Amino acid sequence: MKQQDIQLDSEGRLRHFLTIDGLKRQTLVDILDTAENFSTVGSQNVKKVPLLRGKTIINLFFEPSTRTRTTFELAAKRLSADVLNINISTSSASKGESLLDMLRNFEAMFCDMFVVRHQTSGAAHFIAEHVAPHISVINAGDGSHAHPTQGMLDMFTIRRHKKEFHNLSVAIVGDILHSRVARSQIHALNILGVPDIRVIGPDTLIPKSADNLGVHVYHDIRAGLRDVDVVIMLRLQRERMTGAMLPSEKEYFQCYGLTPDKLALARPDAIVMHPGPINRGVEIASSVADGPQSVILEQVTNGIAIRMAIMSMTLGRSPVSDKEGV
Repeated sequence: MKQQDIQLDSEGRLRHFLTIDGLKRQTLVDILDTAENFSTVGSQNVKKVPLLRGKTIINLFFEPSTRTRTTFELAAKRLSADVLNINISTSSASKGESLLDMLRNFEAMFCDMFVVRHQTSGAAHFIAEHVAPHISVINAGDGSHAHPTQGMLDMFTIRRHKKEFHNLSVAIVGDILHSRVARSQIHALNILGVPDIRVIGPDTLIPKSADNLGVHVYHDIRAGLRDVDVVIMLRLQRERMTGAMLPSEKEYFQCYGLTPDKLALARPDAIVMHPGPINRGVEIASSVADGPQSVILEQVTNGIAIRMAIMSMTLGRSPVSDKEGV
């Protein structure tokens, strides 16, 4: 069964959130609008709303993560849910228990949602196919396939600065081939109607099928950055690379690292983004990462609101219109 087919319930509402690919524009807009409602919760004296009180959410992270896991945990707690973080390295999985047996045991504890990060592409989809009907699954990154909540928090950040999508030029720079973030960003940008999506990188880090993704491919960063509104830098996915993809990090930075002189080719009000963690001096110069056009820390903050929105929508709350406690 395709991921798009199991993400929505019979009434067209989100049941799982596994990929952005295949979703309708209105669904993405609903997520962004719902996140806007949650964006002020962190600045309140009491940083909680009661929407998911009584729900239990389990973070199943089979890959190391700090930023994503922490923002998912904060998002769940700000929705008043109970949260369990499972340390896979010390769990029964390390003793040989199968993934399905692990899931059945958690289901027996009356949990309501699994947030899954896994090194294997398709893992979140596999889990969503096998969970009990009342449980929702959110993909927090699977292999090199998708990272849909990161893609949506990036769209939220762009919309807050640029308001509209229909007139933007967006450049994604770096390791497109191995990046699940890039795939989710490209799907979202296409669905939201961005007319000019550029991917920039060496030939060895651009997918052979890039032309089918609705993007323009550039190997010259200076040509690719000219007059863009948004610059998204990607981390080099060394843990997913096989073989010698790059001669050296120093040479990569010289050719594809974002420096002030390269950024000057973009529009004067262009914003700079990076999903993190940043490799300074490899993908981006510190003067740019910490500069006035950088919105990298805003992305982290926005990740909480987006994940609150997706959690509340997948657990049965109607989008936007249901503002209880917000």
